[in-house]
Amino acid sequence: MKTIFSGIQPSGTITLGNYIGAMRQFVDLQEEYNCFFCIVDQHAITVPQERLTLRQNTKSLAAMYLAVGIDPSKSTVFIQSEVPAHAQAGWMLQCTAYIGELERMTQFKDKSHGKEAVSAGLLTYPPLMSADILLYKTDLVPVGEDQKQHLEITRDLADRFNKKFNDIFTIPEVRIPKAGARVMSLQDPLKKMSKSDPNQKAFISMLDDPRKIVKKIKSAVTDSEGVVKYDKENKPGISNLLSIYSVLSDKSIEEIEEMYEGKGYGDFKGDLAEVVVGHIKPIQDRYHALMESTELDEILDQGATKANFVASKMVKKMENAMGLGRKRK
Repeated sequence: MKTIFSGIQPSGTITLGNYIGAMRQFVDLQEEYNCFFCIVDQHAITVPQERLTLRQNTKSLAAMYLAVGIDPSKSTVFIQSEVPAHAQAGWMLQCTAYIGELERMTQFKDKSHGKEAVSAGLLTYPPLMSADILLYKTDLVPVGEDQKQHLEITRDLADRFNKKFNDIFTIPEVRIPKAGARVMSLQDPLKKMSKSDPNQKAFISMLDDPRKIVKKIKSAVTDSEGVVKYDKENKPGISNLLSIYSVLSDKSIEEIEEMYEGKGYGDFKGDLAEVVVGHIKPIQDRYHALMESTELDEILDQGATKANFVASKMVKKMENAMGLGRKRK
């Protein structure tokens, strides 16, 4: 069975875009693959964080993983900082990486632009991200199209390490979801839906109450034509809403277009709001139950134990390959 690794930063609210583009795919993947789902809290501290908020966000994200349908008996759900091998392997891979390739990373350029003081961790986070993936002999990493650069440097570092020291790493492949991989902003359908958008109407949080979800969908930007038809280039707003409808209802876009032939955007948006609320409500119920019980901590303890067992064996291989410490079997 092939292995999949995915890590999400605990940086606040999970949006409908995160769910459709990533988390929803995980539920199906766990039936076919050996899955490791990680809350990458060490990545989060490359930018300033408030201690209590980070802890709350970490727990919240873990609960959301489980609420959307991740089964801890089939997948390993754990917190990155609770597995020391990630930081250990990250340092070894950092010593394999070159400053030039780290400076070319889009995320570093975006987050450091115009700032006087930039964390060194923001520059060197790609080797830690690579360690996350390589520790588990990962075959596939499910990412959106905008994340492909991250996988490229992981592949480069793994190949460089294998050739220079010892052939111990599996070279991971990118797995891009076929549909719904990129949900766009409700207010600017030319840019990706983001929880950091200053316009609260631009994104739907997985924890938004039903009334708020309905209002956001009804105020979503469309066009003046009033025809429910998918045309990404000329009608990006309604096309984005059609994609959301299609993914959450399991209907094809063609079926939905037929359903609303001769009808306006008002009818369409009203029904879409019902589809979204109906889909999200059970997830919210499970999330709140987990946050108020001891079950979540028990699952995370089990996940950390399993991840530590697997990752520590790879760290020993890396140390032996690089000549660190005494030779261990």
